[in-house]
Amino acid sequence: MLLKIPQFLSKAAGRPSATRFIFQSENESGTTVKKATNQNLREEINMANNNNDNMSMEERGRKGGQATAEKHDKEFFQEIGRKGGEATAENHDKEFYQEIGQKGGEATAENHDKEFYQEIGRKGGEATAENHDKEFYQEIGRKGGEATAENHDKEFYQEIGEKGGKSRSNQRDDD
Repeated sequence: MLLKIPQFLSKAAGRPSATRFIFQSENESGTTVKKATNQNLREEINMANNNNDNMSMEERGRKGGQATAEKHDKEFFQEIGRKGGEATAENHDKEFYQEIGQKGGEATAENHDKEFYQEIGRKGGEATAENHDKEFYQEIGRKGGEATAENHDKEFYQEIGEKGGKSRSNQRDDD
């Protein structure tokens, strides 16, 4: 079977733009073997044919990933990550992100204990304190108070006031 690789594919692969021809056939054992008319491409295909029998898909992926990592810098990976994120955002809605966030949270909860969450909470609090001033905390406190007031009634405030009073009384008794 004769396969023709168009010029645009050759250019995309970073190769000279000449049109290439690949002949595909089966060897004695029934394995598909590719042969090329271009010497460079022929060498690449021979390597692929030889490696296919001895290397797992996982190993090929690992080697390809290593080669890509050696070839490109941090900015390259940031750029493809940004493009991937934008494409994902265009194709998915709010519910998609809620679902994957929930799954991620559940997986994290299965793998970590109370001390893990205490530690990341402490670190997050310290980082926030280093980056924000008194006005920031006043603003988030005001917003939190407003949100709480919208979601709770008079009985809620009576209950938490009572609990706070008892806790304060118990502290004085212990002193």
